[in-house]
Amino acid sequence: MAVTRAFNINTARNSSSLVSWIPTGKIQQTVANSVQLTGIGLHSGKLSTVTILPELAGVGRYFKFRSNVIPASTDYVKESALCTTLCKDGRSINTVEHLLSALEATGVDNCSMQIETSDTHDSSVEVPILDGSAREWVDAIEEAGLKAALDRSGNSCEKLAPVLREPVTVWKNDSFIAAFPYSEVKITYGIDFPRAPEIGCQWFSSTCLDKDFFAKELASARTFCIYEQVEQLRKSGVIKGGSAKNAIVCSESRGWLNPPLRFSDEPCRHKVLDLIGDLSLLAHGGNQGLPVAHIIVYKGGHALHSNFAHRLSGIN
Repeated sequence: MAVTRAFNINTARNSSSLVSWIPTGKIQQTVANSVQLTGIGLHSGKLSTVTILPELAGVGRYFKFRSNVIPASTDYVKESALCTTLCKDGRSINTVEHLLSALEATGVDNCSMQIETSDTHDSSVEVPILDGSAREWVDAIEEAGLKAALDRSGNSCEKLAPVLREPVTVWKNDSFIAAFPYSEVKITYGIDFPRAPEIGCQWFSSTCLDKDFFAKELASARTFCIYEQVEQLRKSGVIKGGSAKNAIVCSESRGWLNPPLRFSDEPCRHKVLDLIGDLSLLAHGGNQGLPVAHIIVYKGGHALHSNFAHRLSGIN
């Protein structure tokens, strides 16, 4: 069995002057067996089922919905404040970040994600929120196992990683992402909720972002919300499927309404989980999505994460 380099015309097309694609010494992988989970969508409140299937080396990760194929790529991101959405040919997949974070962190470089819903008229579908974290995805992937992904000729492919070549910053008001060339992947993330003292200002930083660290320290961090904002969010047509079973809820005056937290800084860790999922969209051709860089984020969100990913991929 030969090993081939994954650098191809698609890699070159998506390269920008900000990153270089460097061999990692690792072989591209896929799931050894299928993975299937069912649950409701956080924003739609509708039931859906995702089935993750093995794919060939060099194909990368993609969703399949009503015979439409939507690659998990920055090319198809539709800006959204409360989740990350992929859109192509009038079809959209919402809230993809937790699933993609789990795939990136566990090393599932190539896979098909078939998503189904009982509503045959909807042009959009939402990935199940499950318990509000990525833990169930990670557990299911670990149970299924991984194997080397082979191309149509039966060869494995070496995985490449995007290495940042120069500093880059994106910002909006007092929120920013700044990234600097670094010898490994390092993420430093800060949040600040002064009106909710139980959350307040939190920081999380780590260079150890392998699958074991992700499974132990990040995967189980749940999404969170401010109780006083819930009614207005529901009136605006989102978080229809949100509950105390899939989010941790903090009141500005009463603190956490559904303790205990899984980590003292669970909200900040969840933001790191989101960031990994959003930056995984830099991946293509079965390569790594997370850039080799020190990435510093303050008061980030999905829209800012996506803008940063677009900047690195050369999409204006």
